[in-house]
Amino acid sequence: MSSIQHRFQASLRRYVNPLGHVAFLQALRPSARVLDVGCGNASPARAKRYRPDIHYTGVDVADHNQTSASLALADRYILLKPEDFASGIAALESGNFDAVISRHNLEHCSEPDKVLEAMSATLAPGGLLYLVFPCEASVDFPRRQGTLNFWDDPTHVRPPNWANVLSSLKQNGLNVLHSAARYRPPILATIGAVTEPASILTGRIGPYGGTWALYGFESVIWAQKPAY
Repeated sequence: MSSIQHRFQASLRRYVNPLGHVAFLQALRPSARVLDVGCGNASPARAKRYRPDIHYTGVDVADHNQTSASLALADRYILLKPEDFASGIAALESGNFDAVISRHNLEHCSEPDKVLEAMSATLAPGGLLYLVFPCEASVDFPRRQGTLNFWDDPTHVRPPNWANVLSSLKQNGLNVLHSAARYRPPILATIGAVTEPASILTGRIGPYGGTWALYGFESVIWAQKPAY
């Protein structure tokens, strides 16, 4: 895919999902230093597809759905033991990153408050934090393959508490720029509504994240460390 096609696709994704991962990447300064916490599912390749200029550091506890091609695109890749996850992040360069991404990571952590504190500490002044995790209400959602009910994923520990996460960010000196406790981007939610009958019949979540948008499965936060 050419760079022009990538730019068009990025613009389309920002329009459809204005608080999404691609929109966040596009908001970063040129050559931004990015820390991706919980970087499975070929996340290095996804990030570099839309922002090949960034310096990408990925941190995880295992090679979860990774590919050698994706890992080759990471400028730095670090595996930590689960029990050392928070302390390992805290041991990284304090105040060194322009952005920290944590997509569907907090719900897997045994010490989410410590992980939030560690991620916040790695941000440089003016740095941005992107948090996405299943909403608290998802414990009562229908069961679907692909995860709609929180407990569909056996590796989940507990749903992050929305109020506690916001409080933790404030305590760590970050300001919330955008937030949605149950994120329902309208276009994706419409796709979810159209595909919901098929999703119910097959027992699988529908395409393009539409089912998640319909139910408001994700909690989304953009936060920033003050630039001083």
